[in-house]
Amino acid sequence: MKNLFSIGEVSKQQNISRQTLIFYDKIGLFCPAYTDPNNGYRYYSANQLDYLDTICIMKRIGFSLEEIKTYMKSYTINNSILTLRKQLTVINNQIEELQMIKSRVEHRCSELECAVSIHENSDIVTVENVKQHYILLHKVRAPHSLEQVSIATKECFVRSFKEGLPIFFQSGAIVPYERIQQKRYTEASFVFLPIEKTSNVKGIMELPAGRCVCTYHTGDYLSIGSSYERILAYCKKENLQIRSDSYEFAINDYLSTRDEKEYITKIQFYVWG
Repeated sequence: MKNLFSIGEVSKQQNISRQTLIFYDKIGLFCPAYTDPNNGYRYYSANQLDYLDTICIMKRIGFSLEEIKTYMKSYTINNSILTLRKQLTVINNQIEELQMIKSRVEHRCSELECAVSIHENSDIVTVENVKQHYILLHKVRAPHSLEQVSIATKECFVRSFKEGLPIFFQSGAIVPYERIQQKRYTEASFVFLPIEKTSNVKGIMELPAGRCVCTYHTGDYLSIGSSYERILAYCKKENLQIRSDSYEFAINDYLSTRDEKEYITKIQFYVWG
């Protein structure tokens, strides 16, 4: 039709699908200038193409379709300034979140790359001076089975995602020393997620800098008892007095492998001596 563009022509010129244009029409965001009553074909005027440019640009900036629809009802230079300034705040928050995620992914990559060499030296016990760090705790319900540990870990992750907490993409567990002495190696009292120091957040525990005895367990979690026996024997031999519960850090687990034989758990006790 004269001075009008078909939906196919608009789709091609604007690099936007016909289905999207039809959807925009249905929600009242971008309706055709004329619809043929006989066949339902949609046609758009040249002036409307500028309007469509605005929609596409706002969508690219990050506005929702509902926000664009509200904005397009009455937009002026002053309204545009206010709207774009508001979106800048949203974008800056997104950048900050992505920077945090980027640092967490880099940390996770480094750990997994180190895990390759750990496989070859997993039976070694070392004494390390660890730095101060923080963990987000979540209690494990009785009877403290592996199933309850798994549920608690998932609940802890859900909480951290819901509240936007600055966690690292790693999990761990705390096993009371008295349970380890009773060979109840898998009965954790708490699970945790390493986290940045964050004020006004409940459930965050400080792990102080200090001297720790450490070893790595490779393989499925049910067999972790052998690694505990190794670290306890080392402490006895070296006259090291254990002064804390066990802190287990999942170096490689279900988050990064499907093969339990590749699981790597770091076991850590604070010690005297």
